[in-house]
Amino acid sequence: MAIGVLALLGFQLVDSAFIARLGTAPLAAQSFTFPLSFLVIGVQVGLGIAIAAMISRTLGAGEQERARRLGLLVLLVGAALIALLVLLLWWVQEPVFARLGADAATRELIRIYWAPQLLAAWLGAALYFGYSLFRAHGDTRLPGKLMVITSLVNLTLDPLLIFGIGPWDGLGLPGAAWATVIAFSCGLLVLGRRLLRTDWLARDGIAAELRHSARPFAGIAGPAMVSQLMPPLAAMLAISVVADLGDTSVAAWGLASRLETVSLMVVLAMTMSLPPWLGRCYGAGDWDQVHRLMRLALKVVVFWQLGLGLVMAATASWVALVLSGNPEVRDELATLIRFLLPSYALLGVCMLVVSAGNALGWPLRAMLLSCARLFLFYLPCLWLGAQWGSLTGLALGAAVGNLLAGLAAWRMLRRILDRPQRRSRCREGPGPHRPISGGRCNRPN
Repeated sequence: MAIGVLALLGFQLVDSAFIARLGTAPLAAQSFTFPLSFLVIGVQVGLGIAIAAMISRTLGAGEQERARRLGLLVLLVGAALIALLVLLLWWVQEPVFARLGADAATRELIRIYWAPQLLAAWLGAALYFGYSLFRAHGDTRLPGKLMVITSLVNLTLDPLLIFGIGPWDGLGLPGAAWATVIAFSCGLLVLGRRLLRTDWLARDGIAAELRHSARPFAGIAGPAMVSQLMPPLAAMLAISVVADLGDTSVAAWGLASRLETVSLMVVLAMTMSLPPWLGRCYGAGDWDQVHRLMRLALKVVVFWQLGLGLVMAATASWVALVLSGNPEVRDELATLIRFLLPSYALLGVCMLVVSAGNALGWPLRAMLLSCARLFLFYLPCLWLGAQWGSLTGLALGAAVGNLLAGLAAWRMLRRILDRPQRRSRCREGPGPHRPISGGRCNRPN
């Protein structure tokens, strides 16, 4: 999954790097779309969390037939919800981008890019739901391979569609979105063929399963989506602060946002691959294994992200040189890298705790932690930093917010998992959130 996430997020960073060669205005236009793109991603990830959690718990409890019904149901519901969201975002684009600070010329650039980008977002969401189904059944290899394949297709098409070839001038900014549309379409074709060869989907009893599972699914998906929707909302508020510093700062912030997701590849891979395993342990009531898994995961996150952050901070000037040809954008991007990248060690801790919470039966706590990370720590520190010292102060404030969020997540996780009653409940017999007879907690194949 780490390899797949690196490939998937890497091509998004490559998109921005190619667009940066078109000039500051197209890059700023793309950067203004990030908050709304993250909104779609937030909903899709929240639904994906619920898909993986419910199906893995059902498999852990030995209910194979119900897992098959859930498989088809969640794919259909998820695709329909994302389609409605995409149509809404197309309808409200003009007032939203104006409110974010985009001027008339920038909004004109956004308009020709936004339609194919929303189509790519819907295709990517449908592909992600398929990935979630495979992960719930313990197969992380196919999602990882498809992430690599779609990234390579996108990487090949990006320069051709953006800049053209021979006498053809290319599409410019919209070319990046159309490259993603083609790449995700190829991934969906492969995923659909593989799904048809499995026995993970069942049409019989779908209506009854919908009535039976709607409430528990919403109980997981609702808080998970709220948790995932907080970052796009925070991103909108953050970019409105950055917009006051000018287009150069917006462009640098957009590149830094892409670099952030790539640098968090291991964390993101663990938030996708660990919850299905935790869900099976939850279904079987094996809390000792939960403790061992979380301790190991947190050690990996802290050591990996801190080491990577320090290396990136030391080489910030060279990284910025690769990503941007504009000297002003390059200097501001280097400043953001030096402050932000090391702070992702504790940001990763917070992300992992939120992801685990949705799999372990405390989605409301996970949602509250996600809200606190952004609106109690990150945004206030970001705003105070911007008031204190322009872009440098903004970068320092964002880093402090990440550090405070990570410490709060660590404290909450220790308080929850160290409670003796968490283990004693697992010995009380069948019941809500207790092991079901015949359930097994084993590592997915």
